[in-house]
Amino acid sequence: MTNIIYMDNNATTRVAPEVVDVMMPYFSEQYGNPSSMHNFGGKVMSAVSEARDKIAALLGADADEIVFTSCGTESDSTALLSALKSNPDKRHIVTTRVEHPAIKNLAENLRSLTGHKYRVTQLSVASDGTLDLDEYEKALDDETAIVSIMWANNETGVIFPIEKMCKMAKDRDILFHTDAVQAVGKIPINLKEIPIDFLSLSGHKLHAPKGIGVLYVRRGTPFAPFMIGGHQEHGRRGGTENVASIVGLGKACELAAAHMAEENDQVRKLRDKLEKNLLESVPNAILNGHKNDRLPNTSNISFEYVEGESILLHMDAFGICASSGSACTSGSLEPSHVLRAMGVPFTAAHGSIRFSLSIYNTEEEVDFVIEKIPAIIENLRAMSPFWQDREK
Repeated sequence: MTNIIYMDNNATTRVAPEVVDVMMPYFSEQYGNPSSMHNFGGKVMSAVSEARDKIAALLGADADEIVFTSCGTESDSTALLSALKSNPDKRHIVTTRVEHPAIKNLAENLRSLTGHKYRVTQLSVASDGTLDLDEYEKALDDETAIVSIMWANNETGVIFPIEKMCKMAKDRDILFHTDAVQAVGKIPINLKEIPIDFLSLSGHKLHAPKGIGVLYVRRGTPFAPFMIGGHQEHGRRGGTENVASIVGLGKACELAAAHMAEENDQVRKLRDKLEKNLLESVPNAILNGHKNDRLPNTSNISFEYVEGESILLHMDAFGICASSGSACTSGSLEPSHVLRAMGVPFTAAHGSIRFSLSIYNTEEEVDFVIEKIPAIIENLRAMSPFWQDREK
């Protein structure tokens, strides 16, 4: 058994060895600036272009629709702010109550801006984390500048019907953005078939390095840059390109395209084994999220009457890494906003653990977690006044 059992892949992933290998020359040998006129820089630009092609291929996009950014958060901000700037007479944003903070907090910030009068509709979710398309349709109006709906939820893995929702927006001539950070590389995406205007992805969620992201911008979509500077990215995002990470992301997308179905089958089997055994062996354990319409790697389980932070600390003593919520909100003592939106009871929301697996997990690791978790929960409940008082 290794010292670390890593089941927190929705927070970040291990960089694939193949990705590391292709990156290394661009730190030491091929270090030229891709914007330079000399041949040394030109070779580096060729590598950037090749990576762009690989990313476009995974998405079913064209290479000139790929804009490199620093992360998913920058991509999200660029999409929303571009839509508002390009449509100054439209001040309505439609999103959901379960978005990643990169969208949720930006939308709330825009709503609170003095003098701008932005209006934000946050769609509710059912108890299984799914959306109501009738509520969504009623939210769209002539003032809607952009819809921003995540493709798959980072905490529960629930997949939203993006194709249907995008079509409904486009029928009203409304721009559509999806934060696909958790979806890219895990489920097939073909942007030739779905008229999405903006799509965000982040390299460190699919075995590429941190600090590199992409914003897909459909050809012909009105666009206003967020990062203003030089001519890079055809004037759509200033700043010298992060070449090594771009090349790494290209390789990661190539690997994902080649092995997605095989890897998902492998990961889903491990996830299902973990989930089934924990739900059967631990009393008062609840699965959060739709049973089937989920990413193949994600399982969010609430263990009632105990604190998620305490569970994580005891798991950590065995080298087991998981999460009590998204990594971007784990510093808060408040229950997950996603679980609150789903109506998960207080006694369960505080004890939720997200297990998110990858191709690097093994059945031996899953068996180890299955062995250790029940005793951890039993010991914590023995100290919990909520557990003792549950039948009073």
